[in-house]
Amino acid sequence: MKYKADISLLFVAFVWGATFVVVQNAIAFLPPLMFNGVRFAIASVLLWAWVLIFERKPLDRQLICAGSLLGIWLCLGYAFQTIGLLYTTSSKAGFITGLNVVIVPFLSFIILKQRPSFNAVVGSILATCGLYLLTASGDMSINKGDVFVFLCAIAFALHIVTTSIYATKFSPILLTTIQVQTVSITCFICSYLFEDWSLIPLSTFFEFDVWLALLITALFATTIAFFIQTHFQRYTSPTRVALIFALEPVFAALTAYIWNDEYLQQAALFGAGLILLGMILSELPQHIWQRKKSAHLS
Repeated sequence: MKYKADISLLFVAFVWGATFVVVQNAIAFLPPLMFNGVRFAIASVLLWAWVLIFERKPLDRQLICAGSLLGIWLCLGYAFQTIGLLYTTSSKAGFITGLNVVIVPFLSFIILKQRPSFNAVVGSILATCGLYLLTASGDMSINKGDVFVFLCAIAFALHIVTTSIYATKFSPILLTTIQVQTVSITCFICSYLFEDWSLIPLSTFFEFDVWLALLITALFATTIAFFIQTHFQRYTSPTRVALIFALEPVFAALTAYIWNDEYLQQAALFGAGLILLGMILSELPQHIWQRKKSAHLS
């Protein structure tokens, strides 16, 4: 089941990376928080329809609180990232967001009392170096936008760790549904506070590219992706999830190359390889390292 979970979560990273270009085209017409509010609202309707038709399981206060907390962490991640992008570059934001690959093991140790394995620590370090090479530009000075994006990375890390806590306690479909609905409501509130709705022409909502992006992301990158994460994260560790999700920018770069003919420099290709190596390394059994250490000492 562990490897099935890894493959399923890898599919989630692929979907998120593959839909990046679609989302990028759509937010040229619709502000990011508004886009996410509509996207998660559509996904919420799809999930509630599934629940009402096939599940019919009762809701309780603990389930609602758990799903709402997950949704708040997720929405804060999107909100901080969106605000940060007003003041920093996309490349720096991509790298800083990816730092949750090293934040998650730290939070797992504090919150879940789970000590990361040596493999996971080395894999996280390699993935972080790979993220830097894949996404970083020449300027790595710190500004207020970078601080907001770092808060985004913490929020996403908390979402991964918190999902590990609740995934084994509640129905995955109900937990996903409440989480997605919370994100939709909170994104609309954040959009109202930070985005100027008067600048959005009504014709925007009739743009083909916008609705294509909304439907694709609502179905695949939201409804299916977050259900898979919630369901399969019970079979693996938060650190492992963060490492798998670090492949998202790799898939984004690959789809950008296929669809938009965007070429990667050699450093970026090497960075993508380091991320993949970090994920593979974390999968190696711990006893291999112990055996090599014993052989060296003898």
